[in-house]
Amino acid sequence: MPQLITFGSELIRVNPATSRVEYSTNSGRTWNSRYSGTGCGAFRDLVVSGDRIIALTDKGVYASTNRGFTWSSRNTGSVVKDFVAIQYSGRELLAQTSDGHLYYSTNDGLTWNRRR
Repeated sequence: MPQLITFGSELIRVNPATSRVEYSTNSGRTWNSRYSGTGCGAFRDLVVSGDRIIALTDKGVYASTNRGFTWSSRNTGSVVKDFVAIQYSGRELLAQTSDGHLYYSTNDGLTWNRRR
């Protein structure tokens, strides 16, 4: 299930019906489209990492430094496409695969290592 995040004064989410990024400035009473492009694929999950929003999509991991208006590819490797959830621990990004393996990244998703 995609996560709802707080970024500055906004709530930002992945709309489960459309897999697109939306935002709210009134505590979720109304939602507006933030990013509706197709280049990143279908959005699955969002997490805040410092001044970036990190997104997990069906094409890989993407990052935004402008509240989700634009996204840049962080990693689109084959293992990354199998990620089903992502979170930030305060020191590293953690991602779980569909078969239960845990991966971590210490560089905002550029590279991933399997946690043993």
